[in-house]
Amino acid sequence: MNKTIVLFDMDGTLTKPRKKFERFLLPTLSKLASITEIGIVSGSDYDYIREQMALVIEKSEVRYKMHLLPCNGTKHYTPPKNLGCSYNLIHETNMKSKIGKDDYNKLIRTLFNRQSRFSHRLPCFSGNFIDYRGSMVNWCPIGRSATLSERTTFVDWDTSFTPTYREDERGWLLRDFKSNELSLDIKCGGDTSFDIYPIGWDKTYSLKHFPGYDVWFVGDKCSDGGNDKELYELLYTNGRSFATTGPDITQKIIQEKIIPHFIK
Repeated sequence: MNKTIVLFDMDGTLTKPRKKFERFLLPTLSKLASITEIGIVSGSDYDYIREQMALVIEKSEVRYKMHLLPCNGTKHYTPPKNLGCSYNLIHETNMKSKIGKDDYNKLIRTLFNRQSRFSHRLPCFSGNFIDYRGSMVNWCPIGRSATLSERTTFVDWDTSFTPTYREDERGWLLRDFKSNELSLDIKCGGDTSFDIYPIGWDKTYSLKHFPGYDVWFVGDKCSDGGNDKELYELLYTNGRSFATTGPDITQKIIQEKIIPHFIK
C-alpha cells in the first residue's frame, strides 16, 4: 500500500489571507494527521508559514506529521521527530542560479518599471514591494507591510475591474517575459501580490519530495492565474484535489471528502 500525504495551501485554505490559523480547525486537522501525513505547500516563505501556523507547528501533535513546503515546495522542511527537535530544511533551490544574473536583473528592472508606471492608479501603499525568496520573487504592488485595512482597500479596488487589475497585469508581464526570452511564470499570490518563478517551479514541484506517495491537495486559487491551479488540475483527474473558499469549507472537505476515504 502506498504512503499517503494531504497537501494544503495556506492563505485562503487553512487561514484567511495573512491571518493566523484558527483554533476551530485543529481537531479536524489532528484527526487527519492520525491517519496520514500532512503538508503545507505555500507561495509564502518559511517565516510567514511559521507566523501564521504557529498554533499547529509549534504547539500541537500535528507538527510531527506535517511537512512544510514554502515557495511552492521548492523548499522542504521535514517534521520534527520529538519535542526537542525543530523542522529540518532538506531541500531548497535558487532562482538566480537557475535563470542567471542578467535575466534576474532584467526581471527586477521590469518590476520597478511596472511599480512606478501604475503607482498613480493604486489606492494605497505601505512598504516591502519586492521580496526575493531564494526560489521565487514576490511582487506586491501595495507592499507586504500593508495593514489589514489597506489590504481590504486594495482587494475592493482590484476586484472592481473586469478583468481585475492583477489579472490584467499578469497578462502584460507574461507577454513581456516572452518577448524578452525570460523563462518565467507568474501567478496571483494571496489577495494582493504576484509570485514569479522559473517555468516548472509551480506547486507541482512539491511532488518531487514524495515519490511513491498517493498525494491529495486542497487549495483556493485553483482557476486560471491562481497559484494552486497546476497542482489542483494534476490531481483532480484522480479525484484527489478539492477547491475551497476558506477554512470553514476546508474543514468540511476534510470531514466529508478526505477522511471517509481513509476509514472505509
